Amino acid sequence: MDAADSPTLRALLTRRDLGLTLADEHDLEPGALDRPIRWVHSTDLADPTPFLSEGLVLLTTGTQFPPGVEGDEPETYRAYVHRLASRGVVGLGFGTEVARTGMPPSLAAACRDERMPLFEVPYRTPFIAVARANAEAIAAETYARRSWALAAQRAIALAALRPDGLGATVAELARQLDAWVGMFDAAGELSREHPVGALDPGTADALQREVTGVLHRGARAGSSLRLGDTPFTLQTLGRGGHLRGVIAIAAGDLDQEGRGVVTAVIAMAGLALEQQQGLSRARGALRSGLLQTLLTGDPALARRISRDLWGPLPAAPVTVAVTDAAAARADAITELLELRVEENRGGLFFGRGDDGLVLIVPAGQLGVVRELAERFDVHIGLSDPAGYDDIAGALGQARVARDRGSEPVSAFAEVSRIGVLSALGEDARTLARADLAPLLEHDAANGTRLLETLRVWLDEDCSHEASAQSLGVHRHTVRTRLALVERVLGRDLSSFATRAELWAALRALETPA
Repeated sequence: MDAADSPTLRALLTRRDLGLTLADEHDLEPGALDRPIRWVHSTDLADPTPFLSEGLVLLTTGTQFPPGVEGDEPETYRAYVHRLASRGVVGLGFGTEVARTGMPPSLAAACRDERMPLFEVPYRTPFIAVARANAEAIAAETYARRSWALAAQRAIALAALRPDGLGATVAELARQLDAWVGMFDAAGELSREHPVGALDPGTADALQREVTGVLHRGARAGSSLRLGDTPFTLQTLGRGGHLRGVIAIAAGDLDQEGRGVVTAVIAMAGLALEQQQGLSRARGALRSGLLQTLLTGDPALARRISRDLWGPLPAAPVTVAVTDAAAARADAITELLELRVEENRGGLFFGRGDDGLVLIVPAGQLGVVRELAERFDVHIGLSDPAGYDDIAGALGQARVARDRGSEPVSAFAEVSRIGVLSALGEDARTLARADLAPLLEHDAANGTRLLETLRVWLDEDCSHEASAQSLGVHRHTVRTRLALVERVLGRDLSSFATRAELWAALRALETPA
């Protein structure tokens, strides 16, 4: 669309058939003549502002001003122009030789003070001609934008048919909007962009953090933000709870046609990603099957298939990791892991296990494991280094580390130092309370110290002398109390099995839930 046909005050002033003359351009704000004009309206009301909206050009013949007022009461003009400027009027046209001869000087001065564009409408130009010229410009702009939108959607549809349909679609959208466009996958990684490398590193990092936050919330949404001096529009791909990615556009609010073009791209990209999801599920099923063969201790089949599809398995010794990732995060995590497999062939194998996602990496190379824990806030357990003949045992260690560890990434070597009894659960504590209840009740009812005596005696390797010293009593007192423990519990303390069971019960009772 030609600039002279745009619905702006400058476009009206350049229409020779209208004969409009700008009073004074020197005191105007930059771009004052290039603001879009929503409509041209004429009125001679002294205060038309209750009936006006923003973005209008107002035409008047000045009959609302009494004769001679321009010399005697300039404040009347100043108040009039101030009301128009406050209401958002973008220009004032004065029809000369109707009620006034020439332009009132006080009106010109008031417009200079408010920096309001003022122009003369000659007697030969009817106001309706000015309004019609602006209406034609609005109609021409609307037609041009709709024609652009149709052409843009056709170009984008053709781009989607190319071998890399998503990449071509992103590039075509960027060309049509004349803006940077990027597509982020479900893991928050920038997978495609055009123009490539157009964002500075600081802006790119900040944008990725914003996109990651949108994906973590998991809800379909469109949003606008500003990073430094650059406005961005974000649009999610996929359905709520199963987002497939985000399209980011380095542009602020788009008009209706622009939004329509973006909507078409989102629909096509979403369809393409949903179609890819079927292939992803098939790859996931194959990975899970290969993981099951690795658990048998025979990696031959897994080695052959992995080498043909993804590269060699990680070199032994390996570390096995298992996550507690929720199913809702599985798509995003899988996309990130697929990307890391492509980047480092032979450095990672993963697959879905019975109770979580299982990763196999070379021992000591835990970068992707720590990235996973940090980016997706998941808990990961690590095994000790192992060979492929004991992947099942290593997976068992990783599960224990995941379930018993307290860190985002917990190693079995650390968890195992706590001891076997740390793994006793609520069932063990329930049994321990039932086992020791007679002693607890006897102590409560009679003021005895049978439970304490039993604990100290077992801790002192069943030595009456050492127990007496720890309790501060005579060894015969210890002997008497233990005899009473046997009667209350109905158990023989001379049996090693009985002593071991009671010692474990005491430890289970002391272990926090």
